[in-house]
Amino acid sequence: MKAVRLHQFGGPEVLTYEDIPDPQPRKDQVLVRVKACSLNHLDVWVRKGLPGVRLPHILGSDIAGEIAEIGDYISGFTIGQRVLISPIHYCGHCVKCVAGLQNQCREFTVLGNAVDGGNCELIAARGADVIPIPDSLDFNQAASVPLVFVTAWHMLVGLAAVRPGQTVLVLGASSGVGIAAIQIAKMFQCRVITTAGNEQKLEKARTLGADHGIDHYKQKISEEVRRITNKEGVDIVIEHVGAATWDESIKSLKTGGKLVTCGATTGPSVAIDLRHLFARQLSLLGSYMGTMGELHEVLKHVFAGRLKPVVDRLFPLSEIRAAHEHLESSQMFGKIVVNP
Repeated sequence: MKAVRLHQFGGPEVLTYEDIPDPQPRKDQVLVRVKACSLNHLDVWVRKGLPGVRLPHILGSDIAGEIAEIGDYISGFTIGQRVLISPIHYCGHCVKCVAGLQNQCREFTVLGNAVDGGNCELIAARGADVIPIPDSLDFNQAASVPLVFVTAWHMLVGLAAVRPGQTVLVLGASSGVGIAAIQIAKMFQCRVITTAGNEQKLEKARTLGADHGIDHYKQKISEEVRRITNKEGVDIVIEHVGAATWDESIKSLKTGGKLVTCGATTGPSVAIDLRHLFARQLSLLGSYMGTMGELHEVLKHVFAGRLKPVVDRLFPLSEIRAAHEHLESSQMFGKIVVNP
């Protein structure tokens, strides 16, 4: 089969489109013919070099395709069935896994990180990780859902316990997590404030339901939040940008507010004045993906059309380098998808 592999770490030029042997699925696995695989910033970080990644390596966390082969121990699927694959990799038998807390498993990782992902034509997956998709969702849309929607759901619902009537600040409206978080917060009847780097992105965010937009290049986030909320601040901040926005995110919270972070795109090192933390009774919550239960929960809303994936641009798998360059340009709104 054709696949894109890393043989060394570096820029987009290290992505190699090549022939490799087809995977040989176990009896408890399903072989899926990949039709679409979306990109995440994780792909860039792994490509540049993350601990625990063994070379050669295949990137790609979000996969949709058709079932090509079914293992002897698997039932309930048919050849040619349209499916997506959970990006959550876990052992399945530890205390955390059997408690339904797969993202706390000691072996937890994401497809395309410590294990091979979907930048290829065929991939073998455990039956429990293969999820049928409705005809209303095409492959490109389906591949734009799993990682970012389960992440946003875990942040807002699982950790922040979002409630109707709250005000939520979503950083980075054009990102996958931002697009998912805006829609989830609106589904919970919240007021949503979001940020982006230009008016075109903010206008697209408004079409997803955002009530207010802040141009983070022209406006100070915390000052605009104070103005919009009549100096009260927000109940929840969805943060994944990191160093560039951390101080503004903290300042935007109301007393008793919650900041949930799942990433550090602009850098991991931040500072915090502990006096503000305890005097304002803030909660700082770290979030890493989500559980299988949460993935199925959010997928119900996607499949029903209440939450919608946004596809920015398609690339052939053979042009994966151009896809990575587009991702790193930060010009997209929505997911970049490659098609084998």
